[in-house]
Amino acid sequence: MNLKYAPLFESFDIGKGVQLKNRLVMAPMTNFSSNADGTITDAEVEYYERRSNGVGMVITACTYVTVNGKGFHGEFGGDRDEMIPSLRRLASAIKAKGAKAILQIFHGGREVPPELVPNGDVVSASDIPSEGEGKPVPRALTDVEIESIIRDFGEATRRAIEAGYDGVEIHGANGYLIQQFFSPHSNRREDRWGGTLEKRLTFPLAVVDEVKKVVAAHAKEAFLVGYRFSPEEPETPGITMAETLELIDVLAEKDLDYLHVSLMDFWSTPKRGVEDTRSRMEIIQEKAGNRVPVIGVGSIHSADEALNALQSGTPLIALGREIIIDPDWVEKVEEGKESEIVTKLDKSAQQELVVPNPLWQAILNTPGWFPIAE
Repeated sequence: MNLKYAPLFESFDIGKGVQLKNRLVMAPMTNFSSNADGTITDAEVEYYERRSNGVGMVITACTYVTVNGKGFHGEFGGDRDEMIPSLRRLASAIKAKGAKAILQIFHGGREVPPELVPNGDVVSASDIPSEGEGKPVPRALTDVEIESIIRDFGEATRRAIEAGYDGVEIHGANGYLIQQFFSPHSNRREDRWGGTLEKRLTFPLAVVDEVKKVVAAHAKEAFLVGYRFSPEEPETPGITMAETLELIDVLAEKDLDYLHVSLMDFWSTPKRGVEDTRSRMEIIQEKAGNRVPVIGVGSIHSADEALNALQSGTPLIALGREIIIDPDWVEKVEEGKESEIVTKLDKSAQQELVVPNPLWQAILNTPGWFPIAE
């Protein structure tokens, strides 16, 4: 190894005595490749196996915690006990390669395709559709339904424990249900679940509390709980950087094992709510990093870019698209072959890269999502 990159391979105590073998994490990425009944396919297991050898921790694609929260075609489920053998198969495959296995749990809220949920019943905090043409108008959840979904997050956590995962990541990012309750765009309620910033925090924090309660009751070994969030929304009204700093201030007091920032660009700067020329990641690290480990992500392609991100103070760096393009990214850096890292997708290399066909087709048919070698 080039000693310059040694900091990327220092072990890290993420909490509860759990040691990650290095500072590199596989980011959670939807792959559209599960069976129609929500079970995991052979192709998905092979895809994760191919990428679990080098990183210290793998965060899976999101899994829905209740039947009306399924956000994607080909998404795997964690909404009922019948899913435990399927979930266990993936956890075992990841852990056998030496990485910690984290199950990301979520509810799609107003972002679910109506054809994927019973009776096309799309729900959210309020009856406000997402911006954009053809978006369904969701139904505002009742108080009883909200309490039920909170319990569903807990039940999915219990299943993750029984399936052998090392932890769960609560998906509070990317415009899905947990973020919908925090957002002033999607949450126009005037009850205990909305109105003020403090009340918009009620649902996200209730999910965190329920998950932690279930972990305390069911986990016989150390079991991590992380939380992912998006720092800002483009909509008006929408989440501002200032509101996100309030969110993470509260989350940092919840004894979570990590916070995971969802960004397309690690070095992007705040758009509104905070007057600061530093990157969002640096601001978040300053706010919360001495209380809870932070994972950063976003357009980190080369070993030098990963090292620069780490040296900004963020202790853990997640690789997303990069580890799809080159599943051997981590091993190449570790073996001193960082110059051999592939940074553009080879359109003829699907089999070699072990990418399931639905994901492969999504990549090829979404211009600008991945850098592609011509």
